[in-house]
Amino acid sequence: MNKLFFRILVLLMSLSLIGIILVQVFWFNSSFKNNEEQFKYHVTQVIGNVADKLEQQEEYSFYDKYNRIKDSTGKIPKKEDLLQVFYVQRNTKTNKTIVYSNTLISEDYDINGSVFNKKFSSERFKNFSSKRVTEVYNNNNGIDNNNSLGQSIIPDLKIEKSGSLDILNKVQQQIQYKDIASLTPIEGRITKDKLFKLLKKELEEYGVKTKFEFGIYSSGNPTKIKSDGFHYDKEATYSIPIYTDNEGNSRYELSVTFPHKKKFLLSELLSITILSIVFTLIIIVAYTSALNQLLRQKHISEIKTDFINNMTHEFKTPIATINLALDAIRSPKVIEDKEKVYRYLQMIRDENKRMHAQVENVLRISKLEKRELDITKEPTVVTDIIDDAIEHVNLILEDRQGTVERHYNAARTTVLINEVHFTNVLVNILENAIKYSPDAPKIEIFTENVKDMILIKVKDHGLGMSKIAQKRVFEKFYREHTGDLHNVKGHGLGLAYVKRIVEDHNGQVYVESEKGKGSTFIIKIPLIN
Repeated sequence: MNKLFFRILVLLMSLSLIGIILVQVFWFNSSFKNNEEQFKYHVTQVIGNVADKLEQQEEYSFYDKYNRIKDSTGKIPKKEDLLQVFYVQRNTKTNKTIVYSNTLISEDYDINGSVFNKKFSSERFKNFSSKRVTEVYNNNNGIDNNNSLGQSIIPDLKIEKSGSLDILNKVQQQIQYKDIASLTPIEGRITKDKLFKLLKKELEEYGVKTKFEFGIYSSGNPTKIKSDGFHYDKEATYSIPIYTDNEGNSRYELSVTFPHKKKFLLSELLSITILSIVFTLIIIVAYTSALNQLLRQKHISEIKTDFINNMTHEFKTPIATINLALDAIRSPKVIEDKEKVYRYLQMIRDENKRMHAQVENVLRISKLEKRELDITKEPTVVTDIIDDAIEHVNLILEDRQGTVERHYNAARTTVLINEVHFTNVLVNILENAIKYSPDAPKIEIFTENVKDMILIKVKDHGLGMSKIAQKRVFEKFYREHTGDLHNVKGHGLGLAYVKRIVEDHNGQVYVESEKGKGSTFIIKIPLIN
């Protein structure tokens, strides 16, 4: 995959994911604000309804008391005509006359304001009614232009109606009731329990099912009508004037606060928010997994390319050497010289053996991964295996003028291992130490006992490795020198093979290293009890 395309793809995917998260956050904030506005609207409706009901209940209570007093007096009310209105209409063609009269009557039951409040002793309570009469006169019937309506004239049709003026009575009583009630202390107008029940009922009807506290203020000062846990909170308290007077003013203000307002609003979004978070997390996990897979595939692709390049390089030199040796043998001067022919044949054998070893290394790793490698274990002395491994690399070591120092400090050395594979493990570590020593290799091998384990330490004084390389050195195909740099030969399979074999022997292998100061490979294998 093209590097630029890969970077653009990752950038677009990352921006899309960030965009999705930001949209989710924006949606949540918008939904929360909408819920808050709806909550505010419902609470405003609730306290408005409660304020109206408080006034209505007080008004009804006042009217009820007034009516009971009125009925208990047993007096016939004094009537007084307050206003009379006449209306006359005459049809000149039919000579028909209609006379309409309306009389406003005041009924005084002799009930004064002292019954309700001593301050209103001079205020009297009255009822108002009206009497409406319609008279129809056909022809002249004794009526002419010179005759007045006040004379005794018998109408052809007379309709009389009378009744109470409810609107006028209500206005008059409401004015009187508000004047009286305004002088009554708030504790005499409403109780804490009654106010609580009213608020609770209204809030439940509007779906506001959360804890609330309430309180009534008089001219900005708190009164005794409040709940035990009431505390004014600017963000969660809603207020409305109550008990307005005849001028539309009010000394009292009802305040309702919701201590768990945010929790309630969030609870309404809880289910959809959880689903949103779950789906977002799934997208994030899927994205990170996909990105991880892309990076792994990219890394594997680079490693495989590096492996192919290294393998090509590893085979290129032996093949070239074999070709040169064959060409030399075909020369008439060389073919007759047995010593030269033998030397060239030995060279061909060595190079062929070298290529065979490379192929075997790859096949061993493949078989290990497929669990097809047969590893039979027998009790063996570890130091014998170490000596055997040193013999395998002795020629290479002599060629580089290197040395190996043995420090066998372990008292117990018998372990259950496979000789062939464990020898290959040590050979691979020793070859690694030789390859990564720029000068004449100086290798030290230590053995020691730790509880029921034996430790084998192979220490070199070569290039060393970085912290990152230490963590990944046992990965298949991994080499710290990559690409076309072949100052150190290999294809990253040796140490992967080492780790697999050691683990199959119930052991552990790890490395301690410092850049420029060499490396120490440590193998821990359980002893035979």
